[in-house]
Amino acid sequence: METFLQYPLQKSQQRWLVSLGIWLFALIITPIGIWVYGDDSFPLTATFGVLAHTTTTIIALSLRWSWKEIVQAFMIVAILTWLAEYIGSTTGYPFGDYEYTDLLQPQIGHVPLLIPLAWFMMLPPAWAIAHSLLGENPKRWQLAALTGLTFTAWDLYLDPQMVAKELWLWENPSGYFGIPWINFFGWWLVSSIVTFVIFPKKLPQFELLMIYTLTAMFQLVGLGIFWGQPAPAVIGFFAMGGVSILAWQQWRQKGSMA
Repeated sequence: METFLQYPLQKSQQRWLVSLGIWLFALIITPIGIWVYGDDSFPLTATFGVLAHTTTTIIALSLRWSWKEIVQAFMIVAILTWLAEYIGSTTGYPFGDYEYTDLLQPQIGHVPLLIPLAWFMMLPPAWAIAHSLLGENPKRWQLAALTGLTFTAWDLYLDPQMVAKELWLWENPSGYFGIPWINFFGWWLVSSIVTFVIFPKKLPQFELLMIYTLTAMFQLVGLGIFWGQPAPAVIGFFAMGGVSILAWQQWRQKGSMA
């Protein structure tokens, strides 16, 4: 049975726990920063949160992947997602007509460099969910398509929150709490393509499932209580929380059979 709970913990596992604690600290101080300093603090705390989250995901991957594999995957994700965001924000395809504001810096092509990091911080957890649900040796297209769904479930939380904070704006707000429905197709398409290119295997399931599940829980609390957006909070938790429960059940079943 693959398990994180072994004693004594390996140094790599200790590093992951430390990074996890820093990331959770970043999530906790975000609403505190807004209470004390107002909304102007949000871009800074959001940046800290993305960097901490990305680090936690990278260290989790290092438990099973070589650093060469991590760098290769990171470069593919960073290049393809920046390109998708640049094309999307300039042409309207495949996400719809939107643009980033100047709140997140630095930017290249009017796309914040933080955005490809945000894609990378959540794609591996979505890979782990898809792997758990599909079982052993999924086909490349199956893993890509299901990852697209599990990754897009996160945007049910994310887009309403970030639009409310004016990190990006839609030309014609509509659909899902002001987010055009085509946006979610774009998220599914891009995340599916990236996953199809990488076709990730040998994932640290426990750690990545934990990241995905904690994201679902903290987003529920954040949107539902601190950001005043209870409807997307409940819908997002139903989507992310639902697949999390199913993935954990499959992970435990796999462990009991090992």
